Amino acid sequence: MQTRTIGLALIILGVIMMAYTGFSYITTKNVVDMGPLQINHDQNHFVQWPPFVGAILLVAGVVVMFSNKKASA
Repeated sequence: MQTRTIGLALIILGVIMMAYTGFSYITTKNVVDMGPLQINHDQNHFVQWPPFVGAILLVAGVVVMFSNKKASA
């Protein structure tokens, strides 16, 4: 039962990673802080991975799910 859950999680993660190949987030950096005067700089960061990583996770999830079926039969 445990390996089936892990296999299903890998399949779901693989499909999501193939559909969305990255995400972005913004950090705020304080550039100047002189009393009441504050100047901030927003910096955009993008995290990206290739789609074949999702395909590898998808295949690994299928292998984990079916290897459990053969071992218990």
